[in-house]
Amino acid sequence: MVLKKFQQAKSKQLKQLAVLIDPDEYTQGNLPAIVENIHIGKVDYIFVGGSLLTKNEIHSCITTLKQLTHLPVIIFPGSPLQIDEAADAIFYLSLISGRNADLLIGRHVETAPLLHKMDIEVMPTGYILVDGGQATTVSYISNSLPIPANKPEIAVATALAGQLLGLQIIYLDAGSGAQQKISPQIISKVSKNIQLPVIVGGGIKTPQQAVESCEAGADIIVAGNAFEQNSELIIDMAQAIHQLNNKTINLNI
Repeated sequence: MVLKKFQQAKSKQLKQLAVLIDPDEYTQGNLPAIVENIHIGKVDYIFVGGSLLTKNEIHSCITTLKQLTHLPVIIFPGSPLQIDEAADAIFYLSLISGRNADLLIGRHVETAPLLHKMDIEVMPTGYILVDGGQATTVSYISNSLPIPANKPEIAVATALAGQLLGLQIIYLDAGSGAQQKISPQIISKVSKNIQLPVIVGGGIKTPQQAVESCEAGADIIVAGNAFEQNSELIIDMAQAIHQLNNKTINLNI
């Protein structure tokens, strides 16, 4: 189970990297090169999805990935249309930082009967949108305001609410194309106050930024946009996280 992998890594204080692939941006022709760098870097997971998809390519993208890699392929859905049984798992996202009832429970009611019949792991996830310095597609499409970047107490209270509601993962996101990543202060305070795996994405463009987020308390780093122009950056970011894990392992020996 993918969720169990998240939990086991967290219990060992090991940090992980996920590459987020937007099906609109990739084709069957360029996916092999991306996956090759994913394998060289020993990335842990591949996420697939986006806030707004204008092409009907998600099934093709997932099936191609499943042919190219043994890594878990997880759907990061931006809408009920982004459901596909070919994936290993799906984040069942509840936008707990917003006040849009449709994204808190409405779309879940629509998709639950379909997912119930599918052979796919469904992972209940509290999705928290944090201000990344500019308006993003996810904030516009979701019709919700992000948590202010200088209000970590709101992020902590929201994450705690998600944990008490029984969600299994907290996903902190600044959104695709964010100018700045989520601050170490927010990541640290959230991770110290909950027991769930914490995923952090949005605005992470360099290996150093990935390491800073890990050191603050992120369990899984997600990057996507940064790799679209330079897929070899995947290797550098993965190696930086592996080096951090090696330090952790040595300290525990």
